[in-house]
Amino acid sequence: MTRFRPCIDLHDGKVKQIVGGTLRDSGAGPTENFVSEKPSAWFAESFRQNHLTGGHIIKLGPGNDEAAREALAAWPDGMQLGGGITPENAVEWIEAGASHVIVTSALFDRDGRFLPEQIKALVKAVGRKRVVIDLSCRRTDRGWTVAMNRWQTLTDLDVTVETLDRLAPYCDEFLIHAADVEGLCRGIDGELVEFLGAWGEIPLTYAGGAASFSDVAKVDALGQGKVDVTVGSALDLFGGKGVRYADLIAWNRR
Repeated sequence: MTRFRPCIDLHDGKVKQIVGGTLRDSGAGPTENFVSEKPSAWFAESFRQNHLTGGHIIKLGPGNDEAAREALAAWPDGMQLGGGITPENAVEWIEAGASHVIVTSALFDRDGRFLPEQIKALVKAVGRKRVVIDLSCRRTDRGWTVAMNRWQTLTDLDVTVETLDRLAPYCDEFLIHAADVEGLCRGIDGELVEFLGAWGEIPLTYAGGAASFSDVAKVDALGQGKVDVTVGSALDLFGGKGVRYADLIAWNRR
C-alpha cells in the first residue's frame, strides 16, 4: 500500500520548496516556491505527532547542518537525512538521530562515473539497513539517468532494472526524485512510477510533480502499491493549494 512520506528540504538554514534543477553553484539563486518562517523542528514535530514515518530531510548545499540537527532532535530515529553524506560522516548523522543516511553524489567521481567501492564503504560504516540510495534522475535519450550534485551533473548510471538489482543489496530503500518535474506541480512522471512499481523488490519512494490528491492515488495505482510518495510544493503545509496535509494523514491511516 502506497504511503505518504513527508519531507523537509533545507536551503540556507530554512525550510523551502525549490523547483528542481534551479539550485546551481553560480548565477541566479534557485526558484523558490515556498520559504517557511517556522523552524525545521516544527515540521519534524508535526510529522512525529501524526505518525508520518520514513520521511526525509535533505540539506541543499551548505549552511544547513544546524537546522538538520534540530529536526532530527525533534524526532530521533524518525527521519532520514541526505545532502553531503559520505562514508566518513555518515556515522555522525546516525548518532545525531537520523534513521537512515541518503546518498547520491558520494557514489560518483566529479565527472559522474559510478564508484562501487563508495557504497561498500558506506555500508561498512553504518550497515545496509541504515542506507538509502538516492537515484534522482532526469529524462535522457537513455531513459532516466541519475543526476548528482543537486541534479546539475548527469552520471553514467541509468535507472534500469539492472541498476536496481545491482544496488539493492547495499541499501534498505531507494529514493527517486523525478528532477525534471520536481517543484513544478504539473503532475507526476507516471512512466517512472510504473517502472518502479513493476520492479518493487525493496521499498521505494517517488518524489516530483504531485499537484493534487489524484496524483497520490495515481502513484498508488501505477506503482501497484509498492511505491511511496512525497508531496512538496503542492502541499498546503508548504503554502501549496493542491493537496491538504490532513488528507495525506488520513490516507496513511486508512
